[in-house]
Amino acid sequence: MAGGEARAGRNTVVQKCRRGQAQSVGRRGGLLFAWSVFLVTGVWSTLARAADVLARAVPTFECLGLYYDRSIAQSACRVRYRIAGDAEWQEGYPLVYDERERQYRGSLVGLKPNTLYDIRLEADGDHVDFPGRTLSEEFPIGKTTYLPGGSTDQTLYIRDGGTAEGWRLVAPAPGTKFISDVFNLADHNVVVEADYVILRGLELKNAGIHGVLIRSGVQHVVVEDCHITGWGRIGGARVWGVFGGMDSGIYAENDAGHLIIQRNLIEYPRGGANDWESGHPSGPQAVSLIDSRGGNIIRYNTIRSTDDHGFNDGIGGGSNYSFKGSPNRDSDIYGNLISNCWDDAIESEGANRNVRIWSNYIHHTFVHIATAATSMGPLYIFRNVFGESRISHQDPSGGMMIKTGMNYLNINGERVSTGLGYRFIFHNTALQPKGGLDVFSSHELHNAVSRNNIFYARGRTYPQDRGAPHNDFQNDLTGSYLGGGFVRSMFLPSERLEWCLAPTMNRIEWGRVEYTRNGRNFAITDPLVQVTNPAIDRGVRLPGFNDEYGGAAPDIGAFENGRPPLRFGREMAPGFSRPPWELY
Repeated sequence: MAGGEARAGRNTVVQKCRRGQAQSVGRRGGLLFAWSVFLVTGVWSTLARAADVLARAVPTFECLGLYYDRSIAQSACRVRYRIAGDAEWQEGYPLVYDERERQYRGSLVGLKPNTLYDIRLEADGDHVDFPGRTLSEEFPIGKTTYLPGGSTDQTLYIRDGGTAEGWRLVAPAPGTKFISDVFNLADHNVVVEADYVILRGLELKNAGIHGVLIRSGVQHVVVEDCHITGWGRIGGARVWGVFGGMDSGIYAENDAGHLIIQRNLIEYPRGGANDWESGHPSGPQAVSLIDSRGGNIIRYNTIRSTDDHGFNDGIGGGSNYSFKGSPNRDSDIYGNLISNCWDDAIESEGANRNVRIWSNYIHHTFVHIATAATSMGPLYIFRNVFGESRISHQDPSGGMMIKTGMNYLNINGERVSTGLGYRFIFHNTALQPKGGLDVFSSHELHNAVSRNNIFYARGRTYPQDRGAPHNDFQNDLTGSYLGGGFVRSMFLPSERLEWCLAPTMNRIEWGRVEYTRNGRNFAITDPLVQVTNPAIDRGVRLPGFNDEYGGAAPDIGAFENGRPPLRFGREMAPGFSRPPWELY
């Protein structure tokens, strides 16, 4: 392989499969496959066409995206996996079949980094066994460039990178901190034009446009433990003719990918997005990926501001209604603390092929997670906490928790839908009051599956059914404004963002209720009573997503009683230590 395919290859685990009863599968035909290979332009699709490759795993630190090519599918595809050499198999969530590409797809989640797994897929009486190894969180360093302590007003260009065997590390000299403050006289603090680069522990201030710019096509860049603030242009609403939005703390141009953005503090851009009272918000973003190649990991970042300097989206990009988009494919967004967005806190739109979004705490936003469109899927949204939602500075009525939507593209004369990818929505908790007005937006939606969510909302819970392929909404805890008003009583008091379930909660018992106390009879209309928490032990089993539950059944919502509480933001990252810009 050469060029971009060579760069993409490192993060792809592809093994010739040991066939059980599996029969040879011919080449997948059809117009959609042809143009999807062209649009994705990744080593994954190239290798998938080889006659001897039936199944493969694409890794991140804690997940494996699974792909199983079969010309027909007559039954569900069962998934089993184990750490290589272990005696017992575990069950994963079944893969879904995409007739357009003649392919089963899905993900294993909650895995250990740098660990080899045995994987078995079973469908139509056949099975196939193959290995998959998750990525290591340790990067071999080939060359280190120490930046001198102190402050500079010059843009730093990284034109020489490293290799998979030896990354180039750029960091402050030991015992010092490095500050880039370009004072709005340069467009960027750092421009990365090479592969296999690590930016670590930098303080980046006052870029005219983007704090960190990653050039088109660049692969394998890590931005970690950095502080990015004060970037961007003063903008305004799109209805005012301002189209220079999306100035970003970290901005990746077209076809960049395999980015790791972790443990950063991205806060307080120079300008701010308008709210919805003056049209669609336009303005700064923390992270933007444009038609990414995929393979991105965005985790344990703290993204915050004030409403006057609010973000358009916290994590976003484009193109939305496409078969690429942001973060595109085989990507994870988790452990982030995101606030002060006037549109979407997380915008995951485009292909969304094996994209996983989990354990994020999202508040002070309009939309919590936007998914318009999900053209390929599957997209997994699980164990997130949705806090306050609002429309504008003046209107606190709120937006929606999950934005949906689709449209049609004309490709080689064929009308193609961008709304057929699966969305799996499991174990999320929506906090009320002041949460989203609606759970889902009113846009057309297909192939959405929800289970075990706490979805109290003042408005609409589920969207209108627009026909096949249908949605599947079951076993969610739903209610109106009055029900939502008591949601906080569902959780144990805590100074942290824990939201662990309390054994009982408040509820109104409607009507006239007779009581006897100390020999006296009396009645109370619509009394407030304590009832057993309806979220405890009321969830349904979801293999691979709630295996480690305690009690009779999984709990509903993001938190499982008896398990360690979720942690959000940079300071909650495993092994977190203070970077140089906080120490010196």
